[in-house]
Amino acid sequence: MIDFVNVTKKYSRTTAINRMTLTISENGIYCLLGKNGAGKTTFMKLLAGYIGATEGKIAVNGQSVTPSHMPKSVNFIESNSEQFNMRVSDLIESAAALQEDFDKDFAWEMIERFDLKPGKKYKQLSFGMKTMLSTILTLANNSKIILLDEPTLGFDAIMRDQFNTLLLESYQAQPRIIIVSTHMIDEIAKITEQLIIINNGKILLKTGIEDIDEHAYTLTGPEKVISPLIKELNCIGKTSVGSMMAAHIYGDRIAPPSGVSLDRLTLQDFFIQIVGGNDHE
Repeated sequence: MIDFVNVTKKYSRTTAINRMTLTISENGIYCLLGKNGAGKTTFMKLLAGYIGATEGKIAVNGQSVTPSHMPKSVNFIESNSEQFNMRVSDLIESAAALQEDFDKDFAWEMIERFDLKPGKKYKQLSFGMKTMLSTILTLANNSKIILLDEPTLGFDAIMRDQFNTLLLESYQAQPRIIIVSTHMIDEIAKITEQLIIINNGKILLKTGIEDIDEHAYTLTGPEKVISPLIKELNCIGKTSVGSMMAAHIYGDRIAPPSGVSLDRLTLQDFFIQIVGGNDHE
């Protein structure tokens, strides 16, 4: 159980998190989205107890979270996290010795699957392989809450697909709360069921991916037909080209009139529209 109650975090004159209230009570893989600077990393650091809130309360399983009371059940890995410059095999064995619940069998299975050379030292690995190794070490410790900040940064398409497989298999073996901050929106949508969008330090939306599939769509047709039609709808953005208009809607689907098409809005396009909130002429 994660609880943020009216949480604010300020850095000097900058407000990174602004009176945020959020509850996460169910296991799942949560996709955390937001523009650069929206507050995603600050949110994760607050939840892990790495930094303290300026105002408000943060709790995990009813226990207050502060830098002096960091929750043992939360494991946070940043995109640029580093490990000791030891051999891969030694890092696995050290982690297993230090962490009582460390799943060494899972770790070794993933090391072999992703062709991480056990004899190589950490600094000899590519950037992508370093990130993959850190993620494997994190997932193998079986913490109840896992926070991954841009874990596929620097990955090619194949490695991103492998990472998503790793994440899904880890969750299936050990259901828990996994929060993934990423810009690879449509890719993570294949394995996640929950979506959290942060904008300007506030929770803009928390919902299921199925809700987006059902309620996010685009109406395309003559502007003279679309414009009066969307006055009664929740239009999150629109684009006009000549006499034609594409209006992006988040709400109940309608039966479009003749000459107007209705198409599904992808998660990435939905995110762009709901965060951008602009008309594009």
